[in-house]
Amino acid sequence: MSAPTISPEWLQRAAALASTKNDATLADIATLVDIFWIGGTKAGALLGEAIVVCNPALTEDFAFHVKQRGGMLAKGRLLGIQFQELFGAKNLFFENAKHANAMALKLASGIMSAGYGLEAETATNQLFPVLPNSVIADLQRQFAFYVWRTVDDDHSVIRLVTSWATQEGQVDAFLARLAQR
Repeated sequence: MSAPTISPEWLQRAAALASTKNDATLADIATLVDIFWIGGTKAGALLGEAIVVCNPALTEDFAFHVKQRGGMLAKGRLLGIQFQELFGAKNLFFENAKHANAMALKLASGIMSAGYGLEAETATNQLFPVLPNSVIADLQRQFAFYVWRTVDDDHSVIRLVTSWATQEGQVDAFLARLAQR
């Protein structure tokens, strides 16, 4: 296996790790970096991040430094229960991310089938469709999303993000509304 291609923002994102475009595993990351974190909320946790220290030299007084700077919660071990469940037998961390990615790919496919383009290929749970401003205004009456940037006087790029909680019916409703335009 060749060395995986990773970027810092991908280290914590379940959607990036579960992407079909990714060839890095958590085990790979652990061999390539001294420390990384795993974001919980985007993977289905109520709150929190898990810090993974791979370099033993960094573990000395680590808890003291986190506590000294206000980063350690009282009873923080309760946050760990979420990660135990996310990485448990059901592998929810990756299953939830795969669901988010599948919903994004369904959106991307439907948007392109409706005759619109994407600013970039969709590899994770984020996509950036290029739509006419009139279509955007109509969609905003029914759906909440962010206008990423203006392309020209008539078109803009919007940012759509799916998650572990995105229901397929929501995706279908968005695509049905888009198809009416």
